Amino acid sequence: MIALVRSGFAAARARRGVVALALAAALGLPAFSAAQTPAASVAPATPPTATEATPKPEAMPAAAMPLPASALPAPAPAMALVLPLQSAAYGRAAEAVRAGFLAAADLAKAKPLVIGHNEGGAVDAFAKAKESGAAVIVGPLVRDDLKTVAGAPGELPWTIALNQLEEGSPLRERMYTLTLAIDGDARQLARAVRDSGAQVVGVIAADAPLQKRLAAAFVADWILLGGGPPVQLRFERAPEMLALLKRELGRTPLDAVLLALDAADAALVKPYVGQVPVYASSLVNDRQPREVLRDLDDVRFVEIPWLADPTAPAFANLPRGEFPNASLDRLYALGIDAFRVAQAFRDGAPDKLEFDGATGHVSLDASRQFQRDLRLLRFEAGQVVPADGR
Repeated sequence: MIALVRSGFAAARARRGVVALALAAALGLPAFSAAQTPAASVAPATPPTATEATPKPEAMPAAAMPLPASALPAPAPAMALVLPLQSAAYGRAAEAVRAGFLAAADLAKAKPLVIGHNEGGAVDAFAKAKESGAAVIVGPLVRDDLKTVAGAPGELPWTIALNQLEEGSPLRERMYTLTLAIDGDARQLARAVRDSGAQVVGVIAADAPLQKRLAAAFVADWILLGGGPPVQLRFERAPEMLALLKRELGRTPLDAVLLALDAADAALVKPYVGQVPVYASSLVNDRQPREVLRDLDDVRFVEIPWLADPTAPAFANLPRGEFPNASLDRLYALGIDAFRVAQAFRDGAPDKLEFDGATGHVSLDASRQFQRDLRLLRFEAGQVVPADGR
């Protein structure tokens, strides 16, 4: 995910990459109108006198006296956004989601309620959102918070969680998920490799949690698609381990290789693979220097439309955030799509929901999860181009 060059500068950026990957692994986000009752109107039998026609305010019945604005009940928000904005670990990620959500809301002239919390405060934040009368709650963002909210007592409004539970854990009633989980990258990469006609596939993965999860998800989807068990190889930067990896690749004929690595490690391994088609996740696309991009020539990877096609007309009216890395750009895009989903749930859960969003082609499946189809891209001469050349 972090672009590095083989220098002291590269080592510094690599340390920042460890922090970013740890964060990514933990994450991997009608106007109310009061009814008005018209006053009754009865024609008098005889014309009133001037005094009768204009009664003094103190003589008016209490029911006819207009209430001051301060005494009227506040309208319930259509939606509430619940994020760990006060968290030291996840505050920056939460701010990116919030910015994207509010940018989309502003475009739609909507006024969502935003409720921030710190570590361990998700349940209380959800209680506040419920008390506000919000029809839809968007959140939580962090997986541990989602586990806590999913296990808390009481009913929920329609809830759009921005993370997912562990595999096999059922969602509670009225809860849906819209996530940037790396599993989505893996699913689409497995399909792309299958469609290329590859039969024997290799998977090279590092030991970082996010990269191990990518590799495991790819292997599971590849086998579900009818492929045989891939050749799995471990990546380590130690020279003796790189030499071992090179020997293994040299004597193992492969039709395609998945690199479950960040940009710097993928650039290091790529020459050992030779002419075999190489695939990777969006971890390899994080504003690398041109020299690293050249080392990644011909690597195919998946990316969200917000970054793959930033000049698309669909995004023309949405402001772009100034973020230090592409991971936060992706979270900003998640906020944009989360608002669009929340809008669709204001009057209840839709039977079907599908749209081209900032995070991909978004569609609701039968398990109450939103799936995202990403763009397949390729590095070519230091540039990012569509994988099909168009």
